[in-house]
Amino acid sequence: MTQVTIRVLREDGFDPSVPLPSYETPGAAGADLRANLPDRAALVLEPGTRALVPTGLRIEIPEGYEVQIRPRSGLALKHGITLPNSPGTIDSDYRGPLGVIVMNAGDAPFTVEHGARIAQMVVAPVSRAAFEVTGALGDTARGSGGFGSTGTG
Repeated sequence: MTQVTIRVLREDGFDPSVPLPSYETPGAAGADLRANLPDRAALVLEPGTRALVPTGLRIEIPEGYEVQIRPRSGLALKHGITLPNSPGTIDSDYRGPLGVIVMNAGDAPFTVEHGARIAQMVVAPVSRAAFEVTGALGDTARGSGGFGSTGTG
């Protein structure tokens, strides 16, 4: 396992007692991100709505890495809370506020509490491709079969 250092800056005006991203178990791939809400006031998401939830953080990701923002499975299963752009990518050259787009795909209002774990972030290496025009592509067993071409669902 490779350890990468992500430098974190707390934004002015946000609650400094909200914990930094953290891994909750030794085998966790994602570090939990927490809501850092203005005035510590809870945010209610009605069914079908979405909101940008602030974390009160800015991060510096080393060149050659990205951070992916992903939903927390428990929130998705129990409440229908997801991230509509999942996985969201934060590039190594971004220095702005770290916010999480949270959506309520459930059937009941959901309250995002101040300090609640709302998403997880995964640090991943980046590979860059070179793109070149060609006159033909190699053959495969699948060929040009598209959506659903390998079976049902």
